[in-house]
Amino acid sequence: MISLRAKIIRSLTSAYFARVDANKADVHAMRERWHSLANVLWTAHGVNVEKCDYQGLKAEWLTPADATDDKLLLYLHGGAYIMGGCTTHRRLVSYIAQAAGVRTLLPEYRLAPEHPFPTAIDDAVRLYRALLADGHSAENIVIAGDSAGGGLTMATLLSLRDANEPLPAAACLLSPWLDLSASGESMTTRVHRDPWFKPKDMPIVTSYYVAQSQVRHPLASPVFADLSGLPPLYIQVGEDEILLSDSTRCAEKVEAAGGSVELEIWPGMWHVFQMFVHEMPESRAAIRKIGDFVRRMLKVEGSSEA
Repeated sequence: MISLRAKIIRSLTSAYFARVDANKADVHAMRERWHSLANVLWTAHGVNVEKCDYQGLKAEWLTPADATDDKLLLYLHGGAYIMGGCTTHRRLVSYIAQAAGVRTLLPEYRLAPEHPFPTAIDDAVRLYRALLADGHSAENIVIAGDSAGGGLTMATLLSLRDANEPLPAAACLLSPWLDLSASGESMTTRVHRDPWFKPKDMPIVTSYYVAQSQVRHPLASPVFADLSGLPPLYIQVGEDEILLSDSTRCAEKVEAAGGSVELEIWPGMWHVFQMFVHEMPESRAAIRKIGDFVRRMLKVEGSSEA
């Protein structure tokens, strides 16, 4: 049973998404609308926000009062590779940073369709390498991301592994978009339960980022990649998402390859439900668990709060 608050948020947001026509949607208008809605959201208490330019990209450092300089979280925002940035994700990431007790870098990688695949991956890998060049140890870094940012997190790990470079201590994925071919079983089994997304819209959204011939490329769709040799993963996904099987297949492949993965399927939840940290107890509980995972992986003392 989900909370009354969650039922209300689900109903309100479902009504909004029901009016969205992917065939007629304008990417630039959608970006502006999301940014204008998100601009009024406040951040977690006690988390300092410092705007910066990092590796030529707009970014923000979100630093809890008790954070140390040697432990870091690199957070890659979602938005289907075509939207999102500091404004849309500052609130969510500030609460994750607070729960984890670590300094967090939230960058704005270049977006499609202006910058299609694999530009976002190139940016993420470059940012990670820059953190190492700045003196941060790989074992003191966790990479996290939601939706497309979750797919980007996996692509970053795969790129670093294939280049024989030091991997971060762990990675955290929130409702990751890991299959751009939309071939998972949940595209069928969750079609009437997902309050936001429709399977028929996925090819339209995907086309902004990759060509049809690229949808099964292992860096665009990591469910088709060799998932061996990766650091520990923690995945949170909603039970009602059409993207559910992206997460379940990823977890199965990581386990089959001998890796470590913690998969949590949240009953009655939808895509990146953690965004509603001020509105829903489920979101706050999920963020506390993310904080606990990051603290455990980075050996940060204390307990998470959200």
